[in-house]
Amino acid sequence: MPTESGSCSAARQAKQKRKSHSLSIRRTNSSEQERTGLPRDMLEGQDSKLPSSVRSTLLELFGQIEREFENLYVENLELRREIETLNERLAAEGQAIDGAELSKGQLKTKASHSTSQLSQKLKTTYKASTSKIVSSFKTTTSRAVCQLVKEYIGHRDGIWDVSVARTQPVVLGTASADHTALLWSIETGRSLAKYTGHVGSVNSIKFHPSEQLALTASGDQTAHVWRYAVQLPAPQPAADSSQLCGEDEVECSDKDEPDADPDPSSDCPTIRAPLTSLKSHQGVVIAADWLVGGKQAVTASWDRTANLYDVETSELVHSLTGHDQELTHCCTHPTQRLVVTSSRDTTFRLWDFRDPSIHSVNVFQGHTDTVTSAVFTVGDNVVSGSDDRTVKVWDLKNMRSPIATIRTDSAINRINVCVGQKIIALPHDNRQVRLFDMAGVRLARLPRSSRQGHRRMVCGSAWSEDHPVCNLFTCGFDRQAIGWNINIPALLQEK
Repeated sequence: MPTESGSCSAARQAKQKRKSHSLSIRRTNSSEQERTGLPRDMLEGQDSKLPSSVRSTLLELFGQIEREFENLYVENLELRREIETLNERLAAEGQAIDGAELSKGQLKTKASHSTSQLSQKLKTTYKASTSKIVSSFKTTTSRAVCQLVKEYIGHRDGIWDVSVARTQPVVLGTASADHTALLWSIETGRSLAKYTGHVGSVNSIKFHPSEQLALTASGDQTAHVWRYAVQLPAPQPAADSSQLCGEDEVECSDKDEPDADPDPSSDCPTIRAPLTSLKSHQGVVIAADWLVGGKQAVTASWDRTANLYDVETSELVHSLTGHDQELTHCCTHPTQRLVVTSSRDTTFRLWDFRDPSIHSVNVFQGHTDTVTSAVFTVGDNVVSGSDDRTVKVWDLKNMRSPIATIRTDSAINRINVCVGQKIIALPHDNRQVRLFDMAGVRLARLPRSSRQGHRRMVCGSAWSEDHPVCNLFTCGFDRQAIGWNINIPALLQEK
């Protein structure tokens, strides 16, 4: 009686395995249909205080969870079969080439490497599937507590920075690559004043702590202090954004731009000259901020220095040197004479001016790429963000290592901290804005769809905790700023 060859036998076994696997998949799918129908009927028949729309959403999410885990189970079985087949093949190859002086250790290393690759594939598949499930819940939460209220459109180029006035009237300020800074009515979205004194990109804007003064930094190697006087228009009813928040999120093209008039800011008053011009840098001034009290200002430049000025006299008080590469940002403490500067040299530095006779400096090393910004919180904490896709929270009393680290999937731009609630807003290169607490726990992601949110890189953010309409503002390279209403109590309750 003829016998089958080894190759025919192996082919038959492989065919049987594939057939068995396909049957198991069909069996899984059919049982899935039977199972999903029964609980839904049972649940719909039960009394519940939840609204029908909420119950329907929950049923849909739980059904998605079940399908995702069944898919994971099937993929897991397939990967296990592949691992077993690989091990059998490697064992057979080891027996066949013993005469080729292949050591047992080499064979074991090869098998271990291949197995680890499959194991990594399994982990990646699991993480991708579970993150998809988690994002479904996060999206629902974000839409409930984070709503777009107003868009501020009028710049001709990307907006680098956004800030909120600290005195009455409370206005919004934006700094743009179109060489201008604009002041806006938060409630109506109308531009109230335009500053045109710079001849280069306006890279940052900060408001004086007690007067109607603005401080802007520019690519023309200067920082300007200018006075504004605006009158707020009558508030208009806010548009209902609940319909927008119900839209499914989709990817938007980078070429999409907000619809805008040719120049909506042409009708507002124009401020053409500064009160004071701060000139000492030999490169782009990338950021500027007021020291506590508002009598001095600090600037950060691509010439690798930060300068401290007397605003009234425009005199240079101190030149802060030490960074090895261009500076990217500077920030001052709200209540103490402290300054923090960040740089492309992967560090940020703390400068202490509390003692007039001693100006100490401390270097923080913890990032592996450009530190895009570092900001103070109330107390003894500093939060730093970097192009290495991490945000770190530091205690000024212990500078050796961060007390919390947030890892993200995209480079981080100018961060901002809600001082009262200690919530960090992270604007990303990938057009997302995420909210975290100081312990590194993610709270929400701002909604973004084809009809709302930024269409290009988000450059900066600013909190306005006491404003009744908008308490978070973001700006981006899509030439618009956006005002958001963040339901902070609900956000913290979800946490």
